[in-house]
This record gives sequence, C-alpha cells and structure tokens, in this order.
Amino acid sequence: MSILLRRATLAVAVLTLINLSTAARAAEDEGWDWMVAPYLWAASIGTDVNDDAPPAGTDNDFSDIIDKIDGVFMARLEGRGDHFGAFADFIFLSLADGNDRRLSHTESDLDAWLIDAAGVWSPGDDRSRGLGLFAGLRYVDVDLGVQVDPTNPLFDTATIGTNKNFSDVLAGARYTWAFSERWGLTLRGDGSFGETEGSWSASAIAQYRTRNGGWLFGYRYLSVEIETGDGNTEITLSGPAIGYGFSF
Repeated sequence: MSILLRRATLAVAVLTLINLSTAARAAEDEGWDWMVAPYLWAASIGTDVNDDAPPAGTDNDFSDIIDKIDGVFMARLEGRGDHFGAFADFIFLSLADGNDRRLSHTESDLDAWLIDAAGVWSPGDDRSRGLGLFAGLRYVDVDLGVQVDPTNPLFDTATIGTNKNFSDVLAGARYTWAFSERWGLTLRGDGSFGETEGSWSASAIAQYRTRNGGWLFGYRYLSVEIETGDGNTEITLSGPAIGYGFSF
C-alpha cells in the first residue's frame, strides 16, 4: 500500500479515536442509550484463494476451501445519543477443512478477527429511528494456511497463506423504520478500503422490543478480500442472524 494511503488510514484512525472519546464525553451529558448484543450468525462460509504461482499440477483457483466452523464468537456494543453515537462490532471465526480437488488435496485452517469501530451521526430528532451515517475503522486479523498436496507424485506439497492484520477506513449508512412501539427494521450497507483489497457488507435486521431490550433477527452478508502470497483470498459470510440486545 502507498505511503499516502497509509497516512490517510492512520489519520482516520486518530480521528476515529478522537470522535469516540468525544462521543463518550457527550454520552455522560446526554444520557445515552446503550445496548450489548451477543448473536448467532448461521453463515455460509466462502474462502476463495487465487494464487498466481501455485504448485505445478494444481488448480489456480481454490474455491470454498473451508466450510467447517470450529468456533465462532460475535457481539455488538452500541451507544446512542440525540444526534451522535458509536458502536463496535466483533466477529471471531475458527475454521478448518480438507478437500479433494481435481488435481490436488487441500488441508486448510483459518482463524480471523473482524472488528468494526465507528462514530455515528443521525440528523433526525429520534435517536431510535431514521437515517444514520457512520465512519471509522475496520480491522481484520487473518491467520490462513492452505497445504496443497498435488495428486501427481512428481510435484511437491506446497503451502499458501498469510498471518497478517489489516486496517481499513470504514464508511456506511443505515436507516431504521419503527412500524409500531415494538417492531422495527434496519437496513445497513458499508464498505472499506485501505490495507485490504476492499470489503463490503449489507444487512436487513428486524427488531422486536421487549422490556429489557429486544430480539434482533434478519440477514447479513460480508465480503473481505486480502492479499495472500502471490495472489488474493476472498472471505465471504452470508446467512440469517439472530441475537438479543440488552439495553441499559
């Protein structure tokens, strides 16, 4: 990545920290609404490795090399004021799989952290509905190893992968409708750029409010592309999600 882009990412990181600290002080003055939401995401996992210099006698594209989840942790923390807010979203995945392919057998392992942290601005007067614009950072930490064993015994086993972390500038928008006192719907879309090759996500999440919080359920899609070795790897997650947001 260019020096200019690195400096831009660092500048956004500093501004995000300043914005979040300012938001924290504003929270004390405004009396913010807070929510913490652990959730389950029944996601289909896609991991496509495109390596420009794979072992001889193997495929260049390794599509869906991993589809078995060893472990997963997901949670969201958000605070809302009258016009300003902040959130942090945490996803941890541990995946492993083995696949027989046309020209090779692959053994793959992936551990990944994805963390979003952003400040939110809402122009409307109701903090629980309407338009929200957000900007901040998307942090991705990936430990990926793919062992490729060619079926042709003349070729040696090789390893493709990476163990790196990436920081991106994140920007997006969401809109929340309140259909009744209990029911609502939030549509969200965002993208990031910087040290990754780009990422984007979209979701539609319904809310059913209860006395101490609310049920959250809907659909989410996330795609992150990173540089690995001599090529790129795209990690995608998509599927239904459900959780409960505890309000305080």
